[in-house]
Amino acid sequence: MSELETRILEVPGATLRYDIHGELKGGQGAGATHRPVLMLVGSPMAAEGFGSLRSHFTDRTVVTYDPRGVGRSVRTDGAEETVPEEHADDLRRVIEDLGAGAVEMFASSGGAVNGLALVAGRPELVRTLVAHEPPTAQVLPDREHALAACEDIHETYRRSGMGPAMAKFIALTSATGPFSADWAEQQAPDPAAFGLPTEDDGNRDDPLLGQNIRGCTGYRPDFDALRAAPTRLVVAAGKESEGQFAARSAARIADRLGIPLTVFPSHHGGFLGGEFGQQGEPEAFATTLREVLAAD
Repeated sequence: MSELETRILEVPGATLRYDIHGELKGGQGAGATHRPVLMLVGSPMAAEGFGSLRSHFTDRTVVTYDPRGVGRSVRTDGAEETVPEEHADDLRRVIEDLGAGAVEMFASSGGAVNGLALVAGRPELVRTLVAHEPPTAQVLPDREHALAACEDIHETYRRSGMGPAMAKFIALTSATGPFSADWAEQQAPDPAAFGLPTEDDGNRDDPLLGQNIRGCTGYRPDFDALRAAPTRLVVAAGKESEGQFAARSAARIADRLGIPLTVFPSHHGGFLGGEFGQQGEPEAFATTLREVLAAD
């Protein structure tokens, strides 16, 4: 399946760009199985991050997109931050613009949070949502400490730039177990130890540290709406992620929904095959995703 169509969609406050890999036919994605369109959603990761995973689904139509403020999707409203509900509305508009009916969606990280917000508001648009490691602190027993740590990262970014803030972010996301009350007050990690710049370049347009971190981690899932939704919900975490922030969040969400946590191979970026210099297990990851979707 070699067809590629890139569409431009004007939405309130942004110009979105999304890619259709394969042919849209008969209200659904083309292919031998005539499965619904499969959307691969990240945040703030752009479409390019799904290159390896998408390569394992050439038998069906796949849609990827750049979230607002990321890659090719430019913000037009001048806003410095956004929230999952706004991303969810963007996803709603993309799905409606496709005109292919309800989609199956694999959503990872912030994309998983946005996917949960979409299903809570417009469940009829998503047939199955696989929410992989949604990092919302609101569901954690140590949520106050986790939110304070995320706020500290954002403030560090505004004050000192990308290097110091990203070093704190890496430390936060790789730590295991609950966060302590003094987590944000502990000695800051050295950016150089992670190969990050130590000098402030003056830019404040990072979509993770500036635009998304507070809205994403501060999102409260609407569990009543999610339980009532006709959408099949699968909440997942990587095998190697156990005890980490996003995996703990996934486990709590699954528990609140009364469903088992589905374990995927590898880690938070287990679907990556060298994108952004990160290596997961994309082939095994794709096999698990295919099995999960086929169980519908």
